[in-house]
Amino acid sequence: MGLLHGVLVSALILAVHGFYTASDDVVELNPSNFNKQVLQSDSLWLIEFYAPWCGHCQRLTPDWKKAATALKGIVKVGAVDADQHKSLASQYGIQGFPTIKIFGANKNNPEDYQGGRTSQAIVEGAMTALRSLVKDRLSGRTGGSGQSKQSGGGSGAGNKKDVVELTDDNFDRLVLNGDEVWMVEFFAPWCGHCKRLEPEWTAAATEVKEQTKGKVKLGAVDATVHQGLASRYGIRGFPTIKIFSKGENPEDYEGGRTRSDIVARALELFSANAPPPEVTEILNQDIFKKTCDDHQLCIIAVLPHILDTGASGRNSYLDVMRTMAEKYKKKIWGWLWTEAGAQMELESSLGIGGFGYPAMAAINARKMKFSLLKGSFSDTGIHEFLRDLSVGRGSTSPVGGGALPKIHTVEAWDGKDGQLPEEEDIDLSDVDLDDFEKDEL
Repeated sequence: MGLLHGVLVSALILAVHGFYTASDDVVELNPSNFNKQVLQSDSLWLIEFYAPWCGHCQRLTPDWKKAATALKGIVKVGAVDADQHKSLASQYGIQGFPTIKIFGANKNNPEDYQGGRTSQAIVEGAMTALRSLVKDRLSGRTGGSGQSKQSGGGSGAGNKKDVVELTDDNFDRLVLNGDEVWMVEFFAPWCGHCKRLEPEWTAAATEVKEQTKGKVKLGAVDATVHQGLASRYGIRGFPTIKIFSKGENPEDYEGGRTRSDIVARALELFSANAPPPEVTEILNQDIFKKTCDDHQLCIIAVLPHILDTGASGRNSYLDVMRTMAEKYKKKIWGWLWTEAGAQMELESSLGIGGFGYPAMAAINARKMKFSLLKGSFSDTGIHEFLRDLSVGRGSTSPVGGGALPKIHTVEAWDGKDGQLPEEEDIDLSDVDLDDFEKDEL
């Protein structure tokens, strides 16, 4: 009983105070210091997003501390209590614990750490990322460090042009009739709260524009000038922020007023309104290379030959992939498929080897590593596979040959059942069977 009591007390202390103290070399991060410490820093950061109640997180803690000490002065190691700072976790799409992200050259687009969870593996992963960062700088690709400083938030950061000035004349055309999702601030120039919100709103607008490719926009209405708009939406206090999605009634924004809070809500809106990624057949080298180069992970299925499944069987596999693409659309991964035997070099490089269809692999083209689906090709099996990859638990192997394989140009599937090739009739009229020697018994 005493041991159980001690465990419960320890768990309670962790839940209240988090895993790390000022004496550790792990930097505790939160919405107040994240922008300055990480986004405006030129340093490489490894950041763990954890929950105090998470058993995997508790087991990682001593190795995370040990790695932080080993990397001190070389790579920054941080931690975010995602339970306490949900807006920060949401901003980076954290769905499981612990999730480790690498904030390198482009701080606005961190990479998922997919290595082991020992201190040795963490240090090796950090040094690999550091070498990549240095290589990029030598080649002139400085990434997003300066960009992060511009769009990070606070102190007037961001580009004021990214906040769209909305008026009685352009509001309906841009907001109500446009395809984008809008977050609109109604303000009064004399309002002190509005003045304090302005730099945060501006910084958020720049970051949201970058991260959503303009699919979510931030606007502002001077309610003292455009009183018709303010009256139409019942604006009674300043600042009031409303969310407009096409075809829906506007909703009140009730979140925080910091850049990170605003960005987090904008990314939620983006994910909710974004269409699922397409599941594309691998028809040529360009489709394969562009999909894998443009996405952090490329999910590839090798489906049985059409003669083995028919159209209905193949469509059932593709429906599973589409369901999973919808489920994981926040990750913005690429989704591809090919028929067994159509791309043998690809199968060989992934160790699929001509059997065991349907098969699935996830490729990280930047690291030239892949992971294979070990479970069933089903909603449950693929979900478990992708969930493990999302939190860095999936085992990986180097892509065969160390480069993306050669892809053959093939015809697109026509959506129909396969047909056996027609057999040619052989004319034996001119063949003298007596010329053939008979085997002796």
